[in-house]
Amino acid sequence: MTVISYLHFSLNFVLFVLICGLMTNFFFLSIFFVEITCRPNMITLTGFMFLLTSAFLGFVYSPHLDTAPPRWVHLAHGILLFLYQTFDAVDGKQARRTNSSSPLGELFDHGCDALACTFESLAFGSTAMCGKATFWFWVISAVPFYFATWEHYFTNTLVLPIVNGPTEGLMLIYVCHIFTFFTGAEWWAQDFRKSVPLLNWVPLVPEVPLYAIVLFLMIAFAVIPTVGSNTQNVYKVVAARKGSMLLGLAMLFPFGLLMAGALVWSYLSPSDIMSTQPHLLIIGTGFAFGFLVGRMILAHLCDEPKGLKTGMCMSLAYFPFAIANALTARLDNGNPLVDEQLVLLMYCLYTVALYMHFATSVIHEITNALGIHCFRITSKKA
Repeated sequence: MTVISYLHFSLNFVLFVLICGLMTNFFFLSIFFVEITCRPNMITLTGFMFLLTSAFLGFVYSPHLDTAPPRWVHLAHGILLFLYQTFDAVDGKQARRTNSSSPLGELFDHGCDALACTFESLAFGSTAMCGKATFWFWVISAVPFYFATWEHYFTNTLVLPIVNGPTEGLMLIYVCHIFTFFTGAEWWAQDFRKSVPLLNWVPLVPEVPLYAIVLFLMIAFAVIPTVGSNTQNVYKVVAARKGSMLLGLAMLFPFGLLMAGALVWSYLSPSDIMSTQPHLLIIGTGFAFGFLVGRMILAHLCDEPKGLKTGMCMSLAYFPFAIANALTARLDNGNPLVDEQLVLLMYCLYTVALYMHFATSVIHEITNALGIHCFRITSKKA
């Protein structure tokens, strides 16, 4: 190790220790503030704002998610995710402590968690220099979340395994962020045998970036077993009630179409939107995903009949236009009918507006029906 690299490591370590100290103080002050003054939904929203900040840092310093941001950004990602996880755990406890639990709290909490999949995927994409592969990191966070919501809809219970995403999974991610503060983002993007010298013995395998190996392992050992367990639990409940499993599977149809629509559009895109504008594509698709999750939670709270909810398909209404516009480029020497950057921006605005309209409408109806406020603790009507 040269003198310069040693000094660089030492400065990073000192900075890490100082920020950890500040984080610890801020953490305890935040918890004290939360316990004394905060309302449960405000705690949820505050935690979500941490992830918004994290994703924004990733956008500023790595617009295409394929360049290394400054190392302090990785540390910031880790701290902000840690704070999000803490606030997400505290809001339910605060609701029970203040006797202000309500269906609105469940909907608000899970709605923010659904969007958190999007913004944390973007933050991790900047840390691991994933580029267009960031979309797949969003997929592996969205699929278990959607299937868990689907299972809860049918079974009325949400049983997390001993090792699960909201606790150990998030802890592993913010540890990865903090670890990258020391190694640099390039550690994830280079061949896995260079990143992990113990794997130098692996023969006959082409050069594969480490983040691709991590993606494969997460799919094989986390996503597939979780989805299998969710499906099995739903099948048992449907069979016990002598219901139709086809109606149960129908609720997965909009989510499947959402992923298929985004992938087909990206494949046909003349400007390769998944590489050039990953933030817009993932945010647009993420808000559409949030709408699907919110609609399913609302159906569960209202005890609606099981089966496909046609209103969920509103989040898919933009894809025919976007895909048709991309196809026109095949007929006109790569020139789409409408500029694809504008189409992508409008897609993002459409899904954000759809989600916000849904969220505000539901909040307004529930608060009026129960005589409560969203961000203020009030005594509920009998």
